[in-house]
Amino acid sequence: MDFAYTVAGFVVGAIVGLTGVGGGSLMTPLLVLMFGIHPSVAVGTDLLYAALTKAGGTLAHSLKGTIDWTITRRLASGSIPSALITLWTVHTYAPGGIEGATSVISVALGGALVLTAAAILLRSKIQAFSRRVMGDTPNPNRVRNLTIITGVVLGALVSISSVGAGALGVTALFFLYPGLPTVRIVGSDIAHAVPLTAVAGLGHMALGTVDWLLLGSLLIGSLPGIWLGSHVSTRVPDRVLRPILATTLVLVGAKLITH
Repeated sequence: MDFAYTVAGFVVGAIVGLTGVGGGSLMTPLLVLMFGIHPSVAVGTDLLYAALTKAGGTLAHSLKGTIDWTITRRLASGSIPSALITLWTVHTYAPGGIEGATSVISVALGGALVLTAAAILLRSKIQAFSRRVMGDTPNPNRVRNLTIITGVVLGALVSISSVGAGALGVTALFFLYPGLPTVRIVGSDIAHAVPLTAVAGLGHMALGTVDWLLLGSLLIGSLPGIWLGSHVSTRVPDRVLRPILATTLVLVGAKLITH
């Protein structure tokens, strides 16, 4: 079974490196549905898995120069405080704690990911819509503030369900920065996910919902996987990368909805 975890870690890591999506949206459903891991343990373990895996992806994208660190800092300034506040609030006040909120959010995110896939395939229309809303020369302060607000939303979602840092983050960046190449959006989103999932994962560790043996087995496969995927992504044309990303989102969204 440990070897199966390692294979799963490699596959998901490669997909994350290539598309920026899958750390939570693929791995958490996989752990619950295929391996029978308890949902709260799957979420907690997956958050630390995503933090360490995406640290490797961040290094690879950084060496290739495909990270916009300004965008990453803006997202993190909203997401990290939001994650901490959400974990405390849910643990203290929500009926059923973390688990009570996870199932509802997973279904909602599943629908959002399917719509996101369609949006990515229609990127030219999104760019046109974004220009109508934001203008041909968007107000820098408005873009900055909307990016921070996006981080706040991602922080809340990721801390509860481990899903959203990649899938929804990539989508938001497509809208806010329509002129940015896909590979830079992916790289910036992966870099932002590192501190966010680390903070949320440490919060879950404090709650006792991390399986360290499982985490180690996943990382053995995921670190080489994301390194490979990140390097390949810089060689894949945008017209090819977008359909791969969209297909991944459809599969993930359908799985979240039906599980």
